[in-house]
Amino acid sequence: MSETPDLSRAVWRKSRRSGANGACVEVAAIGGVVAVRDSKNPGSAVLALGLSGWHTFISGVKSGDLQPTA
Repeated sequence: MSETPDLSRAVWRKSRRSGANGACVEVAAIGGVVAVRDSKNPGSAVLALGLSGWHTFISGVKSGDLQPTA
């Protein structure tokens, strides 16, 4: 299992798909890892995925296989 890289130097950007409803995520690519966090709570947990995992995640979202939960 690989370790999460030091994210203190990560450059976060808000998703282009973020809406006005406040349901926003931010992403940062660093050290071969794509990190995802809640823009409203940047100090909370971060989802860190390798590039292969990131592509699988995005494919699942686009295909509708991954749906948000309330």
